[in-house]
Amino acid sequence: MFRGINNLTLDAKGRMAIPSRYRDKIMESCGGRLIVTVDQDRCLMVYPLHEWEVVEAKLAALSSTNKRTRLMKRLLIGHATEAELDSQGRILLPTLLREYAGLDKKCILIGQGNKFEIWDEQLWTENQQVWLDEAENDEGDLPEALENLSF
Repeated sequence: MFRGINNLTLDAKGRMAIPSRYRDKIMESCGGRLIVTVDQDRCLMVYPLHEWEVVEAKLAALSSTNKRTRLMKRLLIGHATEAELDSQGRILLPTLLREYAGLDKKCILIGQGNKFEIWDEQLWTENQQVWLDEAENDEGDLPEALENLSF
């Protein structure tokens, strides 16, 4: 289970050190093999290989006759790239994916349970305020799955 927010720095080659508190779990669950792909929100998602395979199978099973479904497949599966933890606990983020997410040097790694999101630090900060404002002003209905969730 991945949770928490981490401020990180990419090196000149585009490598990012995974915080040490996650490394053992990653090595244990997938031998350090990860999948990095894009998200519609201009961030990257990082899945342990076995978690990605579940998502990929669900996406692949969807019909491609729907335009939105084809787009999601193109984005998620088409950009999916294998990454492996090196001996120093780093992963290399490919240039194309870094450019997509606007990653330069400072980034944010956010645990999302079964995966991580990687955000450009400035974009994360800007979006975080927007999300907080939306949450305060949201008068819409909660999705059914959240209605009975107790915090």
